[in-house]
Amino acid sequence: MKVLILGAGGMVGRKLSAQLAITGEIGGAHITHVTLHDVIAAPPPIATFPVVSLASDFSGEGVADELIANRPDLIVVLASIVSGEAEQDFEKGYRINLDGTRLLLEAIRLVGNGYRPRVIFSSSIAVFGAPFPEVIADDYFTTPLTSYGTQKAICELLISDYTKRGFVDGVSLRFPTLVVRPGLPNKAASGFFSNIIREPLVGKAAVLPVGLEVRHWVASPRAAIKFIIHAASMDLNAIGPRRSLNMPGLCISVGEMIDGLREVAGQKAVDLIHYQPDEFIQKIVAGWPVNFDAKRALALGFEGDSDFVSIIRAHIDEELGGQLL
Repeated sequence: MKVLILGAGGMVGRKLSAQLAITGEIGGAHITHVTLHDVIAAPPPIATFPVVSLASDFSGEGVADELIANRPDLIVVLASIVSGEAEQDFEKGYRINLDGTRLLLEAIRLVGNGYRPRVIFSSSIAVFGAPFPEVIADDYFTTPLTSYGTQKAICELLISDYTKRGFVDGVSLRFPTLVVRPGLPNKAASGFFSNIIREPLVGKAAVLPVGLEVRHWVASPRAAIKFIIHAASMDLNAIGPRRSLNMPGLCISVGEMIDGLREVAGQKAVDLIHYQPDEFIQKIVAGWPVNFDAKRALALGFEGDSDFVSIIRAHIDEELGGQLL
């Protein structure tokens, strides 16, 4: 099996490529080659199979043709301009989030000759927009309130249409917000959900731009990798024509997240969180849904996190060597 990971330099891309290097297979299929792509070359993991790391603009002329030149069997589309940046830079958001994906699908279509790779598209709960029902099912209509959500929703339709036409075997996974993200804060509007846990765990201050009552749908990076690997190996015919799936998550308030931090790291960690309201972030977050029905995904074998404390402990195990400072 040949694998192409787009957006391989991001958090999920790095964790996915590392996991593939460890296992060397997906669903029993032996991995023979992996291509990593991002705007800056991602460090390739040590693996028993060849790993090539490429750097270029995902939406650049001819780039998609080059990326599929070796006819990868599995393509994971993680390349994306994050939510906050997509709102601030309209043109960049559409160029990367929409045009890059469309050009990739077109390049695959034009190959023809029976080439039909599995394409896993990283979508988002931002495809939904208020007003919301109490719980949102897969088939609830998509009326995003942000450009980022609109870009993701359009790509979901493209994945579905190119699948129906037989050009790809695609599925769109609507990820919850992933918490706790390692590394430095990024421009995602949802970044503070990770910041308020990650920074205090290592003795650093964190800013909370919204109130404790704000609820959100979250999952761990560990769960996200499992979602992708399961989608890569499962029989997608079981999904039927609706190729977009709400991934399992936890509906949790900011206050409950902080309670989890207190349970794991004590009050001294909680005291490092400082409330500084941010109207820009508050406006974006207010337009996001907070609770989902993921029964289709669960019935298809996707597994989520059990509780938020386990998410924090997973971060400590994977990023802090299992130890708090």
